[in-house]
Amino acid sequence: MKELGYVRPSDPAQAVATVTDDAGARFLAGGTNLVDHLKLGVATPETLVDVSHLPLDAVDELADGGLRIGTNVRNSDLAAHPRLRAEWPAVSRALLAGASGQIRNQATTGGNLLQRTRCVYFQDVTTPCNKRAPGSGCSAIGGYERDNAVLGASEACVAVHPSDLAVALVAVDATVVSLTSDGERRRPVAELHRLPGDAPDRDTVLEHGELITAVELTPSAAARRSTYVKVRDRASYAFALVSVAVGLDLTDDLTVRDVRIAWGGVAHRPWRATRAEDALRGRALDERAVRAAVDEEIAAATTSAGTAYKLPMLRNTTALAVRRLVPEIAADAEEDR
Repeated sequence: MKELGYVRPSDPAQAVATVTDDAGARFLAGGTNLVDHLKLGVATPETLVDVSHLPLDAVDELADGGLRIGTNVRNSDLAAHPRLRAEWPAVSRALLAGASGQIRNQATTGGNLLQRTRCVYFQDVTTPCNKRAPGSGCSAIGGYERDNAVLGASEACVAVHPSDLAVALVAVDATVVSLTSDGERRRPVAELHRLPGDAPDRDTVLEHGELITAVELTPSAAARRSTYVKVRDRASYAFALVSVAVGLDLTDDLTVRDVRIAWGGVAHRPWRATRAEDALRGRALDERAVRAAVDEEIAAATTSAGTAYKLPMLRNTTALAVRRLVPEIAADAEEDR
């Protein structure tokens, strides 16, 4: 049994100061990921700083019509929020797809974004893993490959990011707000997570002791017409083989004014498909155009025998997400067949 220190700070500033000053300290919120890693021996902090009780659990309306979501808002509460369901439906659907009801009741908004990979080698402390032990090697390369990244991977790591919520937030251009010892920071959620490079042990750009305090959503036409589709081995409590968040802003004749596409299950971070978006903007929307746009994005993909299935799955799932948003193109798709 490993002894752990436990600190219950009185406010966010104290929480930040405590972790910043202690290299062995970690924040604890819902614990749905960290506690698993404590049991497995993957995480070995010396001190847990419990932020779950801090008053960061409200969903507040902003002056621009957006929402500010406290880091401690539970996934189940957020998924059911009426304005989120109406104006950012992709986010609500991603939360509902993310886990079982029991876990959603415990998991928090900020903690969801900071989940660590479910790569089987990362979670097995008997195997080499550069993410867990830098410089030890990557057992996933040449090992069990089915879940590996096909975009943005490196020779040091081929793990994928597990959060469904993060993928949807990237697609709706959400902002993450954090607190450091130097004050508040704001950055797009799309810039929160890193590609592995030669330092895959760093999942995000956050500094040690930097605490996520909120996520902010801005209203837009593309966010209102958005959805999230997740492909997994079973419908209950499974991580994505591939997931797709899509938001569309269309003219009356189905010309694309704006489009947002983000993918999960394919990279070390939620993957914003900017090449595909650029290929679709200003074009008349049909399924051929969507599939061609996906092909432009995945031209740089690197696959193995175990991961080659992800490319046609991305193409089909992105097309399915668009058809769900724009039923008018479904008839055209049937005619093409």
